[in-house]
Amino acid sequence: MTSLSPRNLRARAARSRAARALAPHWGALLALALFLIAGLVALDDHGVGSDEVEQRLTAEYTFDYILRADAGIVERGAISAHGVFYGAAFELPLLLVERAFGLQDSRGVYLTRHLLTHLFFLAGGLFAYLLAARLFGARLLALTAMLIFLLHPRLYAHSFFNTKDIPFLVAFIIALYLARGAFRRDMLWAFALLGIAAGALVNLRIMGVVLFAAVLAARTLDFAFALGWAERKRVLLSTGAFALMSLLTIYALLPYLWADPVGRAVEWWTTLSNHPTVTLELFRGILWRSDEFPADYAPAWFSITTPPFALLLGLVGGALILFRTVTTPRRALRNTRLRFGLLLAGCFALPILAVALLAPNLYNDWRHLYFLWTPFAPLAAWGLRGLAGALPQRLQAAVYGATSAGLAATVVSMALIHPNQQLYFNALVDRVTSEHLRAQYVMYYSSRQALEWLSDNADILPDNAAATTGASNWAADYNARILPDAARARIEERAEFEIVDFAGRRAPRSVPAFHRAQVYGATLFTIERKDDLRAVYAATRGREPDAVAVFDAHRLDGAVALVMEPCAPAFIEHVGATLWLTPVDPDDLPPWREGKRDEPRGFSLLEYGAFFDGKCVASLPLPDYPLAEFRLVRRTELLERESAREAMRRAKEEGRLLARAEYDVYMANGELAYVREDCDPLETEHPFRVSVFPQRSDDLPEEWRERGHQRFWFDFYKHGALLEEGMCVALFPLPDYPIAAIQTGQLVEDGGDLWEAALSANPEPYATAYRAVAGREPLARGAFDVHLLDGDLVYVKEPCKQADTGTRFFLHIVPDRVGDLPEGRRELGFDNLDFRFFLNGAWFDGQCAARVPLPDYPIASIRTGQFVSGAGEIWSAEFAVGR
Repeated sequence: MTSLSPRNLRARAARSRAARALAPHWGALLALALFLIAGLVALDDHGVGSDEVEQRLTAEYTFDYILRADAGIVERGAISAHGVFYGAAFELPLLLVERAFGLQDSRGVYLTRHLLTHLFFLAGGLFAYLLAARLFGARLLALTAMLIFLLHPRLYAHSFFNTKDIPFLVAFIIALYLARGAFRRDMLWAFALLGIAAGALVNLRIMGVVLFAAVLAARTLDFAFALGWAERKRVLLSTGAFALMSLLTIYALLPYLWADPVGRAVEWWTTLSNHPTVTLELFRGILWRSDEFPADYAPAWFSITTPPFALLLGLVGGALILFRTVTTPRRALRNTRLRFGLLLAGCFALPILAVALLAPNLYNDWRHLYFLWTPFAPLAAWGLRGLAGALPQRLQAAVYGATSAGLAATVVSMALIHPNQQLYFNALVDRVTSEHLRAQYVMYYSSRQALEWLSDNADILPDNAAATTGASNWAADYNARILPDAARARIEERAEFEIVDFAGRRAPRSVPAFHRAQVYGATLFTIERKDDLRAVYAATRGREPDAVAVFDAHRLDGAVALVMEPCAPAFIEHVGATLWLTPVDPDDLPPWREGKRDEPRGFSLLEYGAFFDGKCVASLPLPDYPLAEFRLVRRTELLERESAREAMRRAKEEGRLLARAEYDVYMANGELAYVREDCDPLETEHPFRVSVFPQRSDDLPEEWRERGHQRFWFDFYKHGALLEEGMCVALFPLPDYPIAAIQTGQLVEDGGDLWEAALSANPEPYATAYRAVAGREPLARGAFDVHLLDGDLVYVKEPCKQADTGTRFFLHIVPDRVGDLPEGRRELGFDNLDFRFFLNGAWFDGQCAARVPLPDYPIASIRTGQFVSGAGEIWSAEFAVGR
């Protein structure tokens, strides 16, 4: 028999109260349960995007900065995408979960990330329900608002793999829910809580300032309509609490601001408000620069990718709010619900208006504006309520029935194109004509499907049927991370196949294909045979090329063959070319070239070429009319082999050898020359890093002065050349200010160094110091001998390898009088002058020397040596100075 103790009775009463509270919301709870089941079933159907990889790196660097004071976050960011500016309010919790469960395998890491991101999206649906329930007091209408919010096909797909825009979308709906409560209660604590939410929103994406501005605008109206000073004072205090908590939250959640809140906040704002990444993107059949799109770019994308019924309801809802505001402005602005509706309409319309007027840098459809769905879904519920209320009762059921039919049709559409809901287009565009969509709009897909097809069919594909791999393509590489180990292994065994992505291209190649995937009749990708390119390569053997440049060009029957050997995949992935074709008869030119003498045809070598057996081959088709001549012009300026060979000779003969590492690094004629004798083409795929330390910090551009050096990145395919002798050389121009030291190397995918070298740009002063102390008895002996020369310490070592200088030196100065120390050091009793060798020394002729000036106060003793952070001292020496 169960004991009815007071504790059990209280628990039973609490369960009973919870059941009674949840019972009215059974429809929403059931819907969320169904969405959860569907999400778990679809969890392993989506791939990994490039942003997701870089967002995770941002979280790792932020974690290191917070816990270990690793200032590298400021220098490294997320390697390539200005990740230092992105807040980690969502990414850090994902990383903490990953580490708490000890996830190591990439598949487990990304499946967990997708699950948590999708759960957060479902939480957004819950807040959409709660917000609508509070606004309208009708559970059916609130359930409809939740379903509209969750059943946007593009957003649903992104809710698994997009950890930038989806968390921002959800945080926005949570902030709107809190805003509704704050304006209704008009309490100081409610606006302070809303300020925290707004700060977190801005941390996730800088467009969060939309809500910040909307709240301040609404509070300005509250102040204007307030009755008496007491009410105005309450508005001012609560608004001040909102603004203060917003700013404090932004500062707390973005470690980049901690060192210089004002200066870096300005840099952060200017960088993200006009993002420096510029891409080319297909829109309405025209290839646009992302910073030059027409004014209707965002509204058009929103219109053609939103379910039609929801689009209609949302526009009706916004129109009703605007009509009520214009016809009865004073009453509308004092009505809490209608004023909040106006805030919703403003949060939707003002960003679109700002985009149209300011023409910021946008790309990837309306991805940067996905948060617009947050106010639009409640507006759609508002429109449904307004339409139903305006009709006779007998017709109201028809309105709700049509909405239900629209929701059902959306579910069917999502099921039919699963798992590519991110490619959903509505009936406002032609979805029937084959390839029409792909010829008009950019289409992004997950190459995971192609990788899985390769894995599932690896055993039945012939060995000699293909010639290249999709593994060199970043999308394929990222998506391989989420596949099971066995599938990855099967793909690696069959690395001779190419995955060709047709996103944003006008027409697929007419080559034999093993597999082709389509959505709405538009080709997403093919897995192709490359036998034809092997035959093209064979046809060029033993022939003199018609032109010699980065690629050797051969004219074959009906095509121009481009051959580069040796080669790396990047040369195929990133290089474009234009053929200028001059016909014998000008009448053969297409109508749009009337009056011209030639016709340009642009090509992507990735689309028309392949990498196999260490070589790159492309075949560019020629027209069928008789040609008088043709010219080949590369779109990307690359280093030609003869130029590279001459630069390498000049660097070796006239330059100065700075470092021996994976590459010998020479400095000559104002540029760095990277030379390697036994070059693996695949290793040239890793980006190069160059950090330049000037002799005078004032020579640096202003944005780099605080860091004390200027950092550059470059890709080998733009700056280098592969030579037939198995050698490779890359050239990088240096800035024209006097240089003290250079640190360089190659980066691997996770942001670490494949190799690194750091040395003085001018070793002569250190060689002079070395000769001056040669033969003298040192003050101390260790891994380096330490001498005193003209008031400076000189560290020398012979023989010396560059590896001997890689670890940091410590230098602790004990004065005769503690009062001579800088104020911050007096408590320690010694001065800390730790230094890095490459900024204070040089390697030359198998010898090393460093020179460090001593302070001018009387010194009692010195302790010095080298150490590794976390591992302790490598060597140390202590000696008296007596000066």
